[in-house]
Parts: sequence; C-alpha cells; structure tokens
Amino acid sequence: MEITVRPGDSLWHYSQIFRVPLYLIEASNPTISPTQLLVGQRIQIPGFIASTYTVKPNDSLWSIAMAYNIPLDMLLLMNQGIQPAYLQIGQILVIPERVTNLIINDVNNYTYEKMVDDIQQLLYIYPFIIDQTIGNSVLGKNLVELQIGTGTKQVHVNGSFHANEWITTPVIMKFLNQYALALSNNAPTRGLYMHPFFMSTRLSLVPMVNPDGVNLVLNGSSAAENRQEEVLAINNQREDFSNWKANINGVDLNNQYPALWETEAARKPEFPGPRDFPGESPLSEPEAIAMERLAQNRNFERMNALHTQGEVIFWGYQGMEPPESETIVNEYSRVSGYRPVRYIDSFAGYKDWFFQDFRKPCFTIELGIGINPLPISQFSKIYEETLGIMLANLYL
Repeated sequence: MEITVRPGDSLWHYSQIFRVPLYLIEASNPTISPTQLLVGQRIQIPGFIASTYTVKPNDSLWSIAMAYNIPLDMLLLMNQGIQPAYLQIGQILVIPERVTNLIINDVNNYTYEKMVDDIQQLLYIYPFIIDQTIGNSVLGKNLVELQIGTGTKQVHVNGSFHANEWITTPVIMKFLNQYALALSNNAPTRGLYMHPFFMSTRLSLVPMVNPDGVNLVLNGSSAAENRQEEVLAINNQREDFSNWKANINGVDLNNQYPALWETEAARKPEFPGPRDFPGESPLSEPEAIAMERLAQNRNFERMNALHTQGEVIFWGYQGMEPPESETIVNEYSRVSGYRPVRYIDSFAGYKDWFFQDFRKPCFTIELGIGINPLPISQFSKIYEETLGIMLANLYL
C-alpha cells in the first residue's frame, strides 16, 4: 500500500502507527533514503491494502478511527486532502486495512497463470519480496525467482522440475505467503518468530522450473501452443498428459546436468518422451540452463529441490557431500518424518551437479506418497510436513 510523505514524517513514525517493523518498511523501499524523506514521496507500507469508506451522518474522523481500531493519524495520512472538521455525507475516505489472512488458497490445478497472479498479489502486499526473471521456458514463459530476506546467508528452494509434480509449486508459494504474513504481523510460525531469519538469511525460491510442462499436464495439448502436434505424437496421440514429467521438448529437466550425464544417458530413452529422456546433450534446454546460471551467479550455501513422491530425502552423491549434510538431513527428517537416503542409483540431476560443482549441502526432497501427480487432497498433509523443512532451511 502506498502513502505520501508529509512534512515532518519519518519511516520510524510510519513503523509506529502501522505497527510494522522498521526494517520491513526499509526493505520495501530500497531506493529511499530513510534520513532524507522528501515531501510528496511515495512510500510502500507492507502488509496493508487500501479499502474505502463512505462518510455517514454524524461521522467524524475520530469515530471512524475508533470503529476501525486504527490511530487517527493513520486516517489523516491516508486522506491528506480532506478537511477533518468538514466531513461531507457521501465523501469517500481511504481506510488502511491490515492483511491478516493468507491470500494463496486456490491450490488445485495450479497453473503457471495462477502462480503469476499470486506472485503479483504478494508483491503488491509485501513489497519487501524481490522478483526477477532468470530465463525463459521453451514457449517463452518467464522463469521467476523470488527472494525474501536481507541476510548474507543464501539458501535456495525450487519446485516443479517435473511437470506432473506441480503440487510442489503451491507448497513453495504458500510458504512464501505464510512467511511474509508472519513478518508483517509479528506472529510466530510453529512457535518461531520469523524476524531473525529475515535478517540473517536471503531465501531464493524458483517455484516452477518447468511451466510449459506443468500447463501441459493440467490443461492438455492446447497448452503446447505451436508444439501441439509434436507433444501429441510423443504422447501416442493421447490427450491425457498426467504422466508427463518432461518439458515441452520431451526432455527430462532433472536429467540435464553434466554430472555423469553420459552414464545416465546410456540407460535412458534415446528420443524425446513424456519422461526420462536426458536430451541430446547436457544443458540443452533453456530451463536447465537458467537454473545452472542461477547457481553459478549466486553463493548459495544450500540447495533444496522439491519433488514427489516417497517421503524420502536424498542427501548424497558420489561421496561429495560435506559433513554438515548429514546434520541438516537429520533435522529435516526430524521435523518432517521423512526418511533420509544417502545414495541412489541416479545421475545427471540438479542435486548431483550442485554437489559436484560446489561441494555444498544439497537435497532432493520427495513429498507425499502415491502415484504422480499426487491428488490435491494430500496438499494439507504435504504442506504441514514440508513446513518444518522450509523453516529448518532458514534456521540451520
């Protein structure tokens, strides 16, 4: 929500009347000098939206402020053009409304478009969240990274490498929403106050690595646009794409990395398909390249890839995992109930490459139990299990 600076205002004053931590206001206005506010400047206040109120007979600013349980100065700040002593019946006032509930509720059939709409709402309400495009899918969709926190420790989480594992995307999005909501309302999550994590850790999220594939699974062949005939041919002319893991080119994005890629390619399909084809070469796909560049350009201390299914956490690769990986996975296991598995006979994944190139803790976390795509009826259970892991990723 935007406000306009008055003479004598300060960010500290805004923090006091809106009851929002000063550092969140500063993070929401990165180009503003806190000590040199200019009259007329526009300032973002996180955690609020603006609603309207129509003046009724016998109303006063004081009675309206009392009715909404807000400071009188908050009303004056939001309605600088009014004459408090001369309110007119029918006059429209702007009322700041604190957001106290999650905005991400519709998690079924969570398409790329739903994600983009939710991101826009989150950025509007919580401008301390940073978004950037790290690349594009085959069909040109933006691959969005979201960041929250100002600390020097950088950790990363991604979802929907595999198209029919799309349920991982609303898990990530709901966590981001819950994190931001807890910060702006100074409320605990599972007994933990989030402010220290915001100050110590910068959390990177790529909620949907494979947007073309996700939309194909959820919307059918029409989502492939000019590639419709190709994907139908790959899928044996079947309109049911629920088993599709690959990107729109029929390449498995989690078999795309130069970490024993040749070994994996030798035992995988030789042609594009709904799943498992590693491509003609490592890093042939734009989505895989974007994720590789993201890791190369940042100093992530830890990487977490959310997949489904199995309720297990894979945490090693060819003996390259550092000693702290075991400590971290044991905490992940404790808070989620998921079983740690050190090694698996699988190569060329994002986790494998991250271990190989950075020798830092890296985890593939398999959410839920069943056959992919997991039913949305499992979402609440999966989210509660994953919530502990997401929080541990911040405090470890």
